[in-house]
Amino acid sequence: MKNFYSVIIGSELLNGRRVDAHFDFFNKELLKRGWEQKASFVIKDEPKFIEDVFALVKNDPDSVMFSFGGIGATPDDFTRVCAANVFTQGDMEVNSGAKKAILDKFKDDAYPHRINMATLPLKAKLLKNPVTNVPGFYLEDRFFFVPGFPSMSQSMILEALDKLYPKNKQKYRYSLVAYCSENNLVDTMKTIPTDIDFSSLPKIEGDMRSTVISVASYDDKEALKYFKVFVDFLESQNISYKLADKE
Repeated sequence: MKNFYSVIIGSELLNGRRVDAHFDFFNKELLKRGWEQKASFVIKDEPKFIEDVFALVKNDPDSVMFSFGGIGATPDDFTRVCAANVFTQGDMEVNSGAKKAILDKFKDDAYPHRINMATLPLKAKLLKNPVTNVPGFYLEDRFFFVPGFPSMSQSMILEALDKLYPKNKQKYRYSLVAYCSENNLVDTMKTIPTDIDFSSLPKIEGDMRSTVISVASYDDKEALKYFKVFVDFLESQNISYKLADKE
């Protein structure tokens, strides 16, 4: 099982100058393919902190990370160096493919600054950029680095997922609405194994309390088995409930 992470880098998101557009697109594309995120980080353009977050993700042996922003050529673009420090022991090189793409697009105007975007962590592979031709990049087929502009990053996300993570196993999910408080269901919740995807969402509408229960697994029989634990309890206590459609 892969654990997907997104790292969205941009002080302008945290100070309110811009609104994030990466999380929603990325999350939807993962869900389409049967994947889910384990965590998402929105962080400042601060090199040490960027490296700390990258290192945290790297320490998960099943991690797949998509990092957004900071791969440009201005002084506040730290991601290329941070990625090298964490993933390639600081080793960087002028990537010949990236250099060619930049020169093809900008010619002499690639110098003196744009050409620096071709200096990438060692052995980086490239992601196509249909807008400016300046590529994104990835390492070890699981750490991806794309621009902060959605018009550029979204096509790179699709390229990466379609190529390397096109489809996960189907997850089977069963849901119901129980017309009672979560408190009534706590003891039953404790009987659900930790490897079963389980969630409980309370709802309060005036004086009416209800709880949405969701049970899921990649094994349909297991998902149904533990979903039935809730159904049996509710029926034994004469608590009303409504089944939701199978997902």
